[in-house]
Amino acid sequence: MRPPIWAPWRMEYLLAKKDRASCIFCDYPAEPSSKHREHLVLLANEHASILLNRYPFASGHLLVVPRAHVARLEDLDDGAYDALFRLVREAQKRLKAAVGAQALNIGLNLGEAAGAGIAEHLHVHIVPRWAGDTNFMPVIADVRVMPQYLDETYRRLHPHFADLPGISPL
Repeated sequence: MRPPIWAPWRMEYLLAKKDRASCIFCDYPAEPSSKHREHLVLLANEHASILLNRYPFASGHLLVVPRAHVARLEDLDDGAYDALFRLVREAQKRLKAAVGAQALNIGLNLGEAAGAGIAEHLHVHIVPRWAGDTNFMPVIADVRVMPQYLDETYRRLHPHFADLPGISPL
């Protein structure tokens, strides 16, 4: 018999109450900036925000989120759409430099059937990738190995975004 592979951080996600009456993508960036680090908000400006994914696929997994609470791209007005994807472009460039990523996965899961965990508020995933960063763990054990704590990732990324409007305090 194989020994168990532990991923205790997943239990927090599995057991967490899913309060659909509120939206973390709306609430967290709107909080005072003193609460941003606690909620992994790296940046919040008038049009969009950048958050670290609390349940990442890789260290440095970012979410770029429009401030408008919409589920579909076509529901963003032109200004919000433009601001969102300008921030995606800027975030991917800075993330790649900050973590030395060799490549990135950038995408949206639009709708629950597409895999969106919070389907009511669209968000763009930016996931850094490195040659050889895939292994048997996700395939065999449905476990991802995170080599860095979220708070350390936040501290590491912060200086790379520090000159952008809306940066949250360290």
